[in-house]
Amino acid sequence: MSDSDTHDPTSLRTPIVAVLGHVDHGKTSLLDKIRGSAVIEGEAGAITQHIGATAVPLDVISSIAGELVDPEDFDLPGLLFIDTPGHHSFTTLRSRGGALADIAILVVDVNDGFQPQTLEALDILQRSQTPFIVAANKIDTVPGWNANEDSPINATYEAQSDRVRSRLDESLYEIIGNLSDEGFSADLYWRVQNFQRNVGVVPVSAMTGEGVPDLLAVMMGLSQRYMKEEMEIDVEGPGVGTVLEVKEEKGFGKTVDLVLYDGTLRADDTIVVGGTNEPIVTDVRALLQPRPLEEIRTESRFEKVDEVSAATGIKVAAPDLGDAIAGAPVRVVRDRERADVIAEVEDELASIAVDTEETGVVVKADTLGSLEAMADALEEAEVPIVRAEVGDVAPRDVSVASTAEEQKEQVILGFNVDVLGDAEQRAEIEDVRVFTDEVIYQLIEEYEEFVDELERAQQDTILENIVRPARFRILPDHTFRQNDPAVVGVEVNSGTVQNNTNVVKFEGNEPERVGQIKGIQEQGEDVDEARAGNRVSVAIDGPTVGRQIEEDDELWTELPEKHAKILEQELSNEIPADELEALNMYLDKQRSRDPFWGK
Repeated sequence: MSDSDTHDPTSLRTPIVAVLGHVDHGKTSLLDKIRGSAVIEGEAGAITQHIGATAVPLDVISSIAGELVDPEDFDLPGLLFIDTPGHHSFTTLRSRGGALADIAILVVDVNDGFQPQTLEALDILQRSQTPFIVAANKIDTVPGWNANEDSPINATYEAQSDRVRSRLDESLYEIIGNLSDEGFSADLYWRVQNFQRNVGVVPVSAMTGEGVPDLLAVMMGLSQRYMKEEMEIDVEGPGVGTVLEVKEEKGFGKTVDLVLYDGTLRADDTIVVGGTNEPIVTDVRALLQPRPLEEIRTESRFEKVDEVSAATGIKVAAPDLGDAIAGAPVRVVRDRERADVIAEVEDELASIAVDTEETGVVVKADTLGSLEAMADALEEAEVPIVRAEVGDVAPRDVSVASTAEEQKEQVILGFNVDVLGDAEQRAEIEDVRVFTDEVIYQLIEEYEEFVDELERAQQDTILENIVRPARFRILPDHTFRQNDPAVVGVEVNSGTVQNNTNVVKFEGNEPERVGQIKGIQEQGEDVDEARAGNRVSVAIDGPTVGRQIEEDDELWTELPEKHAKILEQELSNEIPADELEALNMYLDKQRSRDPFWGK
């Protein structure tokens, strides 16, 4: 901090930038390119090492972006890029209910266009109301492209042949069209007048650095113009941040990597950190930053610092951090009442608490933010949750899932988490299904397919054990034996005639049981059932032809009332149309006698 800053406790902090996009679209490469360019340009030691984040100061941005960024036009100190690309950094919430990032870059491959995670990222951006720009990446892979390393996009675009330009234009306009389909008005960034109303699309290549100057210039311009007020912080005030990761560190035990977005954090502060069961109150033992690159060979990877100010990434070593949660708030107590700070952290955690039910599935996610995103998506899909926590799938999650009464709830859904080995074994023994994915809606789709399969299998089992409706007629001149048992030729008019079922004949609407089917033959072969349209011979134990039954009689399979009810109420979509017809005719006859029969 310079002397001029000490007199004015209000200072402008660095905007925090997250990079999102579909897997393989180049999020990490783009971050690496920005980081690499920054290190080259900032050799004079301008690049400070951060934990979980890369700070790119304004003068370094200006050297990379050339004439696109004049430092005189800006009073924001630069940009802080969160190093973990994707949801992880992004769905990590912070107190205002927004995302940890102030602004985001959505990376889209110009060849691949929109993919599942692109849509999911847009959904998160929309929900958290985070301004963003689109980096249309991999322009160097357009067939015939001539690369101009690290050049601004307009210069390199003009240098391409007409054919290459029109190929690129086609891809860019497809991306703009896709954004429009999702409800975002977008255009190439140099055509955008108002970045609050329109999304700017910046063509870039993470490999050649083309368009990277423009990307940085747009990020700086956007932040300066629309976020300056939000970036005003009390630099002397007690620090406020968010946990990015909880890590075991040799010599320090459990530590938390956090991004500080307000105030100052000192090496002798007491902090309150969001934990699994309750907020953790602990004293900082050390604030750790990575050593500068040239000292990387020294004993320890970290060096201790006395204090840091927002915005910055820092590792905190302190006792009792075992239960800290990724995505949870961190607040410095300093000269305030400890109880008040604990209450603030509790309120913040409560605002992202997931509503759970008496029964439902178990949900695990990598951060509090993604846990909330999972809960929202499951609520939309009408899937109840019995327990929701941050962290890898552990044996105790399997224990909870295994107690569910319904098989479709003996399930764990894990977003962006690992399944611990002993939990995997336990799940197999307990017959608990574990689904994991890095795309929320794919995870839910997999679960819904599993439930559909389960329900189909259950209905098949019920159908196997239920008497099926059938109406059939004794054919004239087809009596092969009069009794013990009577053997007659029949035609099945509708439904399915099954072996070992009772047979009734209606006198008016009164059913009268005449016997039981004890064998079905089709063309001399024994069969278990006969479908509508078939002609078969049946052996009926009980009646005598000419007394209880006659040729040309209409006979029915006798349906137990409970079976008729299940067929009508639960399985009407599962049985063939002719069977449904036989069922409805049978019900009509029974209900003309007793209106509540089978209801």
